[in-house]
Amino acid sequence: MAKKAKSTLLNMFLSLTVIAVVAAAVLALISSVTKEPIEASKRAKTENAIKAVLPPFDRLEDQDVNGMKCHLAYKGDDLAAVAVESASENGFGGHLGIMYGFDAATGNITGYSVLEMSETPGLGAKAGQWFQEGAKGCVIGKNPATDNLTVKKDGGDVDAISGSTITSRAFCEALSAAYETFQQIEK
Repeated sequence: MAKKAKSTLLNMFLSLTVIAVVAAAVLALISSVTKEPIEASKRAKTENAIKAVLPPFDRLEDQDVNGMKCHLAYKGDDLAAVAVESASENGFGGHLGIMYGFDAATGNITGYSVLEMSETPGLGAKAGQWFQEGAKGCVIGKNPATDNLTVKKDGGDVDAISGSTITSRAFCEALSAAYETFQQIEK
């Protein structure tokens, strides 16, 4: 039978150090194994969002404008549309990341796709559908330059998600930031 180690400060320190080193090594291993699949998943989600918010295109060029990622879609040699990754930190659950699409010629919204959110299920989580074409708060086809794309409670034209005005405001805030970035793109 193994002899029990004496409970001294040195033995406790060594035991905790060994446990911490083993735990750190296991966490580092797990991180290195999962890093690439997580990155691949994020890339696939971004690519799918671009395809969802833009009309068909031949080629895509990425551009960074004011810290926002923009994806310029060309049909032949002509810029057809732009997808802008935008976000607001003012959602009810905090961060709300959304990809917005804009027609290059008119500035009209061609679509949007929610990339990240932690909103309340059944309320703010409806943002993925609420503002789509045919839905009550539809923003598709509207132009941020001519339409007041803020929630009606704030004097705008957008119907807020029922019971989730904070999320709706964050959606409109991110849309406004995306449009400002879209206007700064060299076309």
